[in-house]
Amino acid sequence: MSADILSRIVARKHEEVAEAEKLIPEKNLAEQAKARQDYRPFFKTLSKPGKSGVNIIAEIKRASPSKGIICPDLDPAEFARAYEKGGASCLSVLTDRDFFQGSINDLKAARKSVSLPVLRKDFMISPYQFYESAAMGADAVLLIVRILEPVQLKDFMQLAAELNLDTLTEVHSKAELETAVKAGAKLVGINNRNLGTFETNIQKAADLASLFTSDQVPVAESGIKTREDIISLQKAGIFNFLIGESIVRSPDPKAFLKSLAGRMKP
Repeated sequence: MSADILSRIVARKHEEVAEAEKLIPEKNLAEQAKARQDYRPFFKTLSKPGKSGVNIIAEIKRASPSKGIICPDLDPAEFARAYEKGGASCLSVLTDRDFFQGSINDLKAARKSVSLPVLRKDFMISPYQFYESAAMGADAVLLIVRILEPVQLKDFMQLAAELNLDTLTEVHSKAELETAVKAGAKLVGINNRNLGTFETNIQKAADLASLFTSDQVPVAESGIKTREDIISLQKAGIFNFLIGESIVRSPDPKAFLKSLAGRMKP
């Protein structure tokens, strides 16, 4: 994914929001969002290590701009159930349509089939999407520092809190981490993948985790494929891992998740 692709994604997202608002006005979504009660504890679940010493946020991901189609016939409910049986602590569901072939329906189907907290993974650029996220059943949303202004990031975190949505704030550099800290981010995802060049280096998470304050909880994202990757990052104080492609491509997601957490041999 080049910077140009990222710009195209964000530009398209603005168009999508405008199109969606014509179908369902923000006021209507806000009413649905504020009436909702059934939230699951995303941040609380990830605030301390799970039974195996780690928490895995298992992702439902159909495709990506860099890898193309990952799983053409993915059944989100079936995958979600396999993830829960495999010991996943939370789910992440990509809902971007044009670049990742996801949908709101993927998130609804996945969440309905399990009891796990669910992260809506998308490119959040408008308040409309927060009301939409709460209304669709998401328990948390992803905030990407790279595509948001500092004031916007802080405002979005406040809006999410008002809607009982937890936030995972994603960074890739020391400067982005500093922006996240100033905004008050507590659960911070370190993306090992540079969204400008799409190069991946899992050492990035270890390097940035050393800069975290005592009240921040790190989540390593992207490029994590083996139990050895997880052990390496645990040494840096990380116990949360968001993993998508390697699980989706696995012939047995349940068994693969168990092996990643050290509960069985692969």
